[in-house]
Amino acid sequence: MKIGITEVAARAEVSEATVSRVINRRAGVSARTREAVERAMAELGYERSTRGQIVAVITPWVSNPWFAEVAELIEAALAPHGLKGVLCPALPGGIQEREFVSALADHGVAAVVFLSASNTLDDPDPETCNILAARRIPFVGVNGGFAGHSMPVLSTDDVMAAELAVDHLWRLGHRAIGMASGPAANRPADRRVEGFVTAMTRRGVADPESLVMRQYYTIEGGQTATTTLLSRGATAVVAASDFMALGAIRAVRRAGLSVPEDVSVVGYDGSMIMEFVDPPLTTVRQPIDRLAKEVARSVVALVSGRGVPSGELMFGPELVVRGSTAAPR
Repeated sequence: MKIGITEVAARAEVSEATVSRVINRRAGVSARTREAVERAMAELGYERSTRGQIVAVITPWVSNPWFAEVAELIEAALAPHGLKGVLCPALPGGIQEREFVSALADHGVAAVVFLSASNTLDDPDPETCNILAARRIPFVGVNGGFAGHSMPVLSTDDVMAAELAVDHLWRLGHRAIGMASGPAANRPADRRVEGFVTAMTRRGVADPESLVMRQYYTIEGGQTATTTLLSRGATAVVAASDFMALGAIRAVRRAGLSVPEDVSVVGYDGSMIMEFVDPPLTTVRQPIDRLAKEVARSVVALVSGRGVPSGELMFGPELVVRGSTAAPR
């Protein structure tokens, strides 16, 4: 005989509604009652459905190791709570992301985490989060949120990150510092540019905007931006991602120059493999351990029906100095 919640409720001497709340990790159940229900399920051999246990982690890039590292940490933090993180790579703001969300909503997904996906865009597809809101499926944003929707947002302080990079290079003696930035209308990229311009202006640099090159968050984007910066006399480059920093290093070498002897390069994100490139990359590391744990904490609270603080929670980044930066010649 298939065991259902009716049999579990009878064994635990509680209502079926209480069993349902325990199964779906909802609030309003005492620890003693929850334990009794869990024990009854174990004794009867009740098999939990995976519906309602899946947390979709939507990310734009799986080729970038930083996204894979964060997604893995989120999955690990969710596991003790009976939730299973599933990685969903989708182009941000595109129909692919909307189709992911629609399909997941139809299959009883517990929550969705937007890991620097369409939630970072100034003008995202509104249908993506409207689908979730209409079905009361909670969602959390990393490095950006959706306008008009109350949701937890966990972000790295990108303005502070740019200040850390500029300060490091300035202390080494660089004055012609350029920035290989991400595209416009992307909130993290815009914030890093804001931080860069503010940091350079504070140090007396005239027209720092002319030293900002907007490109894609790719190796090729970093290479193209840096080639232009070198033509403008830059002796150091602040890249908006570690991948862009790798492109910056390629551009320097193709110009017949060396890193860091001729040009210093600072990355951003802090992927662990950047310690093993040549030269090892100086980078501004996002605090992914703390980010992932706070994302998981927010998801568990929302799935359990508990309130969480709305608005954006900022985490401080950390400068990691390695071999790609040095004093100018």
